[in-house]
Amino acid sequence: MLLVKLIIILLLLAIIVSLFSSLFFLVKDDSSKKRTVNALTWRIGLSIVAILVILIAGATGVLK
Repeated sequence: MLLVKLIIILLLLAIIVSLFSSLFFLVKDDSSKKRTVNALTWRIGLSIVAILVILIAGATGVLK
């Protein structure tokens, strides 16, 4: 149970880092660079993984 909670916390921290990096790229980069889109794509992917981990942990009874 502790491992699942640690994984969820790490995923949420990675989502926050990705969100702020995309904000930084949006403000500082040219419009021709795709770093903002890549950072937001990573955020969406990490969010999907976090939701799946929570759903699987809830279905198996690891999280109550």
